[in-house]
Amino acid sequence: MKKYVDINCDMGESFGAYTIGMDAEAIAHISSANIACGFHAGDPMVLDRTVALAAAKGVGVGAHPGYPDLLGFGRRNLTCSAREVRNYIIYQVGAVQAFCAAHGVALQHVKPHGALYNMAAEDADLARTIAEAVAAVDRRLLLVALAGQNAPRVREMAAAAGLRVLFEAFPDRAYTAQGTLVSRRKPGAVIEEPSTVAKRALMMAAEGRVVAEDGTVLEMAVDTLCVHGDNPAAVALARTIRQTLTDNGVAVAPMAEIARLRDPA
Repeated sequence: MKKYVDINCDMGESFGAYTIGMDAEAIAHISSANIACGFHAGDPMVLDRTVALAAAKGVGVGAHPGYPDLLGFGRRNLTCSAREVRNYIIYQVGAVQAFCAAHGVALQHVKPHGALYNMAAEDADLARTIAEAVAAVDRRLLLVALAGQNAPRVREMAAAAGLRVLFEAFPDRAYTAQGTLVSRRKPGAVIEEPSTVAKRALMMAAEGRVVAEDGTVLEMAVDTLCVHGDNPAAVALARTIRQTLTDNGVAVAPMAEIARLRDPA
């Protein structure tokens, strides 16, 4: 059976006079974009032009909601009530959804950002709150979550909320033996050498495996691969990953197509 995978990239993370990432260059090599909603990065002007860019390139548009933490780029763990998290998600997804409507495209998916994403991978109650918040906006939206040992639990939570979930792996990030991402505070947490990242991406997509920092081989079902837009090598990584995948018979398609192929009606 032919393999299919999505390549996603975090985008729209500039703010005001500050430019972060190389969105216009990277978008040629991806199939889905996770667009910052204004809480960890982005603003209405950036959101508008990033949705327009994705629409023009035929790239699936996703909301990338995070904690209200501009100063920490959404990477600091915050203690929030379930009600707060629910409303943060609804607010941010609604913002991207409105710009999608303005540009005549459908919002495809929701992928939590930074600390919110990582905390949800370990906290079942937080993951459930996120799923329920997304479902409250639109049950047709795809939810993106970390591939690995907690995937069955997350799939059950998403199904209970009426959502489909796609599982994500990070070829440009180091993994712990427990299947979580190595903290960015540790040396080697972010991998920048394109050929190394591309080999990891192929293993993830074609074999459903990744080698952790201690050499442990982790098994995981992968629907989408993330390339971080704030990685200085983002464009080279995305280009090399896509070429390596296609050269080895792995087709690249947006998340909506991956979901359709995986779960045909």
